[in-house]
Amino acid sequence: MFSLEKAMQEMQVVARKVGAMQRENLGRLDLAMDRKTTSIDLVTEIDRCSDDMIVGYLRQQYPAHAILAEESGASGQDSEYRWVIDPVDGTTNYAQGLPIFAVSIALEHRGEKVLGIVYAPVTDEMFSAIKGQGSYRNGKRLQVGGKSELIECVLATGFPYDIATHPVNNIDYFTSLAKKTRAVRRMGSAAYDLACVASGGFDGFWEMNLSPWDVAASILIVTEAGGDVVPFRDDRKISIVAGNPLISQKILAALRDVDRLA
Repeated sequence: MFSLEKAMQEMQVVARKVGAMQRENLGRLDLAMDRKTTSIDLVTEIDRCSDDMIVGYLRQQYPAHAILAEESGASGQDSEYRWVIDPVDGTTNYAQGLPIFAVSIALEHRGEKVLGIVYAPVTDEMFSAIKGQGSYRNGKRLQVGGKSELIECVLATGFPYDIATHPVNNIDYFTSLAKKTRAVRRMGSAAYDLACVASGGFDGFWEMNLSPWDVAASILIVTEAGGDVVPFRDDRKISIVAGNPLISQKILAALRDVDRLA
């Protein structure tokens, strides 16, 4: 019988193995890379190797399960279970030798997120959640921050790969919220940003034009830590706001104010 707890243990081991390989190769000057959809949307040999390690394990251990992986695509779509994989969330950082990136592994059952892992290899932070069982970082239970005023908050965000060509590119939102908060950080990994919302390191997050593998694991980690994750646009793929229930609504209201003034 399939066990979420057993799958969690197994996939944390896999994530750590992948993370160790990523650490060993971080900062290599001869790292092979290509461009994907735009000149700033990169994929490296480490993305592909990491994808192969995770997907290879899943195909061996759970051959009946579907998989959606950023680099290798979709397979086995007739299964009730689907693994959603981002082998290196933060590829631009990785390609630059910057230490902020994460391995993201999620499992959905009949479309519902039931397991999430976000592993930051350089800081050795293992964020994890099983539906209904809370969120954890290295075994310690997580709770989203409790701030109630935007001016006290440190938020995280990111910019879409089509920032140079699409008019809805987050610059206006960033300008507005930078003035309404203590600070806004742009770390370069949505999965890690959201995991930090779950831990209280960030008080909130917003970003647009994301893909399922960017956020599948970390959305569950945030909600299991008592946070809210809500959509704010339906015209830019996955566009979400996250934080505690009060702050997420205040971020959403600030974004809508920008839209009204546009």
